[in-house]
Amino acid sequence: MELNLEKNIENNLELKNEQNGFLGSLLGKVINNGVDIGLRYIFPDFIEDEIIDLKNNLIQYGLKDGITKSIQSVVETGKAAIGLITDDFKSISQVQAAVKSGGLIDSISDLLDNVLDRARDYKGINSNVISLIQDGKNSILNNIEKNVQKTFYSQISGIEKIEENINNWKNAYNQQNFDLMDKNYKMIKNEIKELIPIQNTLDNVKTIDLLHNLIKNNNGKFNISKEELELAEKLSIA
Repeated sequence: MELNLEKNIENNLELKNEQNGFLGSLLGKVINNGVDIGLRYIFPDFIEDEIIDLKNNLIQYGLKDGITKSIQSVVETGKAAIGLITDDFKSISQVQAAVKSGGLIDSISDLLDNVLDRARDYKGINSNVISLIQDGKNSILNNIEKNVQKTFYSQISGIEKIEENINNWKNAYNQQNFDLMDKNYKMIKNEIKELIPIQNTLDNVKTIDLLHNLIKNNNGKFNISKEELELAEKLSIA
């Protein structure tokens, strides 16, 4: 019993780390993209190389590291706010609630202020440019907020889509139609890569993965072994 408890704790920690890593990458891309679009809006006459140079200057004064730290802090604060201090996320809605409760936009706003203050102190960016970024900061933040919302809508839609394909795979299994199973299996494997890892979905995909490949290695024949039957029961299709 004690060994099982230790194993569960280890698995939960591994999933939490996987979720945090995925979120860091996902939100990092959204925030960086929002900054890029915001800078182009603030400086419409700048050519692309000038925008890149400006972004690189902001990175030099702490933008990149600050984004990473802000996301980590927001996730930790948000999880505490919704009562998930030690647990992994069980749904995309929980992730969305945590990011909102953690104050992502306020955190990025403070980060931009700190980066610009640092650039001003070290005279690394022209003071007029700094003033224009500060005046247009809301356009950056609004773009980030809008894209964060779109990202979560996309994640929720992705979960719905993969669940639909899981059900389609189950139906094809019950019909013993391996070609249809394989079609849905390939879609499931592609879709899971783009989604925040959620335990229930991961468990279903892992079980499908095992059962599908057992049948595939049997040349698509449905001679149900004890192992296959146990896997089918896990998916409630036996």
